[in-house]
Formats: sequence, structure tokens, C-alpha cells
Amino acid sequence: MKILTQLFENNRKWAYKQTQSDPDFFNRLLQQQSPEYLWIGCSDSRVPANEIVGLLPGELFVHRNVANLVVENDINCLSVIQFAVEVLKVKHIIVCGHYGCGGVKAVLHNTKLGLADNWLKNIQKIKEKYYRNLFEVKDDLTRFNKLCELNVVEQVFNVSNTDIIQKAWQREQQLSVHGWIYDIKDGLLQDLDVCISKTDNIEKSKNHALSKIFLENH
Repeated sequence: MKILTQLFENNRKWAYKQTQSDPDFFNRLLQQQSPEYLWIGCSDSRVPANEIVGLLPGELFVHRNVANLVVENDINCLSVIQFAVEVLKVKHIIVCGHYGCGGVKAVLHNTKLGLADNWLKNIQKIKEKYYRNLFEVKDDLTRFNKLCELNVVEQVFNVSNTDIIQKAWQREQQLSVHGWIYDIKDGLLQDLDVCISKTDNIEKSKNHALSKIFLENH
């Protein structure tokens, strides 16, 4: 007996619609993918990577995990980055967080989720690092938003400091790492003003983004 029949029906409708509007759509996808972008985002089902930037399948290489983290011993994420940079030759890596992130919220409010708590220790470190700045903010929602932003900036820093990215820049490969955040309430992206394209501007770019986060209220 078939299960989840609605999803198969949706799939057939989607494939039909694609071929009706663009008869060569699937033939193009059969060719080698050549995206210019790697998206590192949150697994949250409300943040569909391709859709919110208006890109088709084949145009965006995607890695998603809980709270869009880039951890030095996460072989999954690092393999994606390595493949994107060295095989696909992407030109942009976008780390995109989102306001209202459940993982960030759990850390901020010391809520236990279970197994995921081990993963979220990486955000706990960020909370501790910026604790004084965060808790100078009196409004809880603003504090929550700032921790979501800080998490993105720290992950951009983590990506930029991997051997994969450092070696790419050493061989003068065209590659930039960006930090963005998505607002579910209106569907709009915000650039967090952290863009790193070479080793020399990592600290300067990070400090600029941190200054902006703590100078502005959202």
C-alpha cells in the first residue's frame, strides 16, 4: 500500500508544471551542476533556501542543519564546503540564519531539548562570549534577535577560518563568505554587513558586523 500519496501527487503536478512552462528544464538539470552559491542555512522548514532567493534547482548548492552551525569537527558540513569550493568552484558562500530560530531560543532561555543540546553547545559558547553585551539589552525579543545575528557572524568566521577556505584564498580563487539573516514575519533577507573575501579582512569584517549588531536595535 502506498503511503504519503499526497506528496507523490504533488510531485507529479510539480514535474508537469515545470515541463509545461519550460520543456527543457529537466534536460538542463541532467547536465553537470554549476551553481555559483553555497547556502549554509537552518533546517527550519519555514526557511526554503531556493525559494527565498528566487533560484531554480541547480543554481544553489545547499547545506542545512539545526541553527546553521559550522563546527570544526562536523565532517558533513566540511565535506559540503570542500565539494562546493574545490569541485563546483562556487564563488559565494552564504551563511543564513533566521529570526525566531528555535535552537538559538533554547540556548538563550536555557531550555533543554534532548540530544540536540549537545549540538547547541556551540551556540552556548557564543552566548557566553557576548554575555555582557547581550544582557545589557533589556528587551527579550531584541536580545533574542541579536543572538541570532551573532550566531551568523560567528559561523561566517568559522567558515573563513577552515583550511578549505584558507587554501582557496592562497591559490587566489575568487570566493566570498557572506552573513545574512532571514525574517520569517515578512520573508525578507537582511545583510549583516559581514563579507569576507580574503584572509586579511577577516577580523576587520567581523568587528564591523559586531559593532553594527550592538549599536542598532531591531
